[in-house]
Amino acid sequence: MIEQDTVKLLRECDAGTKMGISSIDEVLSHVENKDFKKKLTVCKEEHEKLQAEIDKLLGKYHDEGKDPNPIAKGMSWMKTNMKLGMEDTDATVADLMTDGCNMGVKSLNRYLNQYKAADEVSKDIAKRLINLEEKLTIDIRQFL
Repeated sequence: MIEQDTVKLLRECDAGTKMGISSIDEVLSHVENKDFKKKLTVCKEEHEKLQAEIDKLLGKYHDEGKDPNPIAKGMSWMKTNMKLGMEDTDATVADLMTDGCNMGVKSLNRYLNQYKAADEVSKDIAKRLINLEEKLTIDIRQFL
C-alpha cells in the first residue's frame, strides 16, 4: 500500500509541476513588470527542480509519471487566452496565476489526504510544491 500510494502521489505532483511550468510559460511573454517577471521565472525554476526530483523518484518505481489532464490543460489555455485577449495586463496575468495556484494547492492537499500511506519523501515533495504555489500567490498580490 505504501508503494502504491507513493507512486500515485508522485504522479499527481508530476502532473502539477508540469501544469505549473506550462502555465508560467504561457503567460511570461505578457508580463511587463520586471519584478513580476522575475518572480514567475524563479517559481518556474523551482518547479523544474521539483520536476527533476519527481522524475528521479518515479524512475526508481519504474513509472513514467503523469501528464496534466488534457481537458484541464485545454480549459486553462482557453481561459488564459480569452482573458488576455480582453485585457492583456500584468493584473490579468496575476489573476490567472493566482487562480491556477489556488487550484493546484487545493488538488495537492486533496491528494495528500487521499494517499495517506505514501512515504515521507513523496509527502515532502507534495508539501514543498504546495508551499511554492502558496508563496507565488502571496508574492504576486501586489500585481492584482
